Amino acid sequence: MRYALSLILLLAAGTPALAAATFEEAVALFEDKEFKSAREIAEPLAKGGDARAMAMMGALYQLGNGVKPDLEKAVSWYTRAAEKNHPGAQFSLAMLYLDGSLGNPDADKGALWLEKAATGGNPQAQYNLGLLYTGVYGTPPEWPKAAEWFRKSADQGFAEAQYNLGLLYLDGNGVERSHVNAATWFSRAAVQGMPEAAMDYGVLVFRGEGVQRNEAVGAKWMLVAARRGNIVAQNRIAKLFATGHGVALDPIEAMKWNFLASKGGRTDPWLDDFAAKQPEAQRKDAETRAAAFKPEAANSGS
Repeated sequence: MRYALSLILLLAAGTPALAAATFEEAVALFEDKEFKSAREIAEPLAKGGDARAMAMMGALYQLGNGVKPDLEKAVSWYTRAAEKNHPGAQFSLAMLYLDGSLGNPDADKGALWLEKAATGGNPQAQYNLGLLYTGVYGTPPEWPKAAEWFRKSADQGFAEAQYNLGLLYLDGNGVERSHVNAATWFSRAAVQGMPEAAMDYGVLVFRGEGVQRNEAVGAKWMLVAARRGNIVAQNRIAKLFATGHGVALDPIEAMKWNFLASKGGRTDPWLDDFAAKQPEAQRKDAETRAAAFKPEAANSGS
């Protein structure tokens, strides 16, 4: 429940003058996982009208932290905070309506609260509103609106929005098709550590689509994505090591990445045949490397 957890980063939004230090103490306790103590401070503040505390109460009940999980109470607290224009509560409430947590998804209520949070400047809400307009929540696609909201979020540096905006430019959905713009947005998401973006940016650079062609640089970005666990990138980089395009020819690395991609569900008959023709000692070496592989954590930059 990423969206519920991200709410805590927004709890201090719209800080009222009354009892600000006391609420900050509740936030500190929450972050220290002292949930019962956090609730003891937040609940009277919430009953007294503090929207931040109401939002915290919603999060506590939604996640079952310090209390028995109770979505009905979570919705009640989120709604009270949302009606006071708390952006985090508006976003969390919207996602509860959209993801089916409350039964059948309610796209109308979800969109209502999501748009309020997005209009208030919440980049994650803007991104999810963009997703809503792509049809991901079962609503008919409205590509121009999806592009509009992805752009608002992307302009604030939200990597997922940057990547999705790049996809819209790549396919020409809601915007004029442009490999140049696709490459621009993919690169911005890639340097923030998003493996899908690194993969797609690497492909564009490798092919010279929308950006100057450079097989070595393109391969580097695909390798970044592969090291972070992207199975499509693992498959592609395996072929590059097998053929020596963009990287030095290395059959062992080719087999290693093919083993990993196959394990993830991306099988490749050509690479399997390539592996079958290699010496047994090299295949065993590749299997050992694959078994020792652990995806790298995403970070800023490559």
